[in-house]
Amino acid sequence: MRRSYGELGLSESDANPNPVTQFEIWLTAAAENPYVVEANAMVLGTISGDQPKARTVLLKEVSENGFVFYSNYESDKGKEISQNQNVSLTFPWFPMERQVIVLGSATKVSNAESADYFATRPWSSQIGAWASNQSAVISGRDSLQKTWDEIAAKYPEGSTVPLPPNWGGYCVVPHSIEFWQGRYSRLHDRLRYTLNTVDAVDANKKWQLTRLAP
Repeated sequence: MRRSYGELGLSESDANPNPVTQFEIWLTAAAENPYVVEANAMVLGTISGDQPKARTVLLKEVSENGFVFYSNYESDKGKEISQNQNVSLTFPWFPMERQVIVLGSATKVSNAESADYFATRPWSSQIGAWASNQSAVISGRDSLQKTWDEIAAKYPEGSTVPLPPNWGGYCVVPHSIEFWQGRYSRLHDRLRYTLNTVDAVDANKKWQLTRLAP
């Protein structure tokens, strides 16, 4: 299977000096593209022992502080991050022939920040967070539904559902952000921002931009 690329390009002169700003530009374009189903879907890569592991999660916030997602802290991903904070995030915007790869360190956000976000979730999702012992082996879907029903009875719709103690957010603080744009003849554009070792107050000077061979 093979296809041609090349409608769009990515040059150093067009790239914003701040990779977070550049990411936000691309994220907005992806969100507005009718062929991109979930622009904020990203593949989270973690390290489990001596091998990598990946799964898709949803980006919930991006800022100069980093990239934020939420999960069960006792899930496989949570256990892996607790052992090794080095992670990767990959945004595969296939219809736009674009990809972004973020490398960084994942740390838990504050409990208050997790609680604030949890309060915005739909009631059914809040109940689901309590009902699912994520990544654990279960006897079947019926047992999962039974647990969900029991918790839903305890916290009926319209009531305040508290934040589960094992649930919350992670912020991935990046040290490398690479932008990939598909081009003709497989001469793809790859621009990588790496964090400068010299401390800079100006966000636009914190990053070094380089071009990589495709």
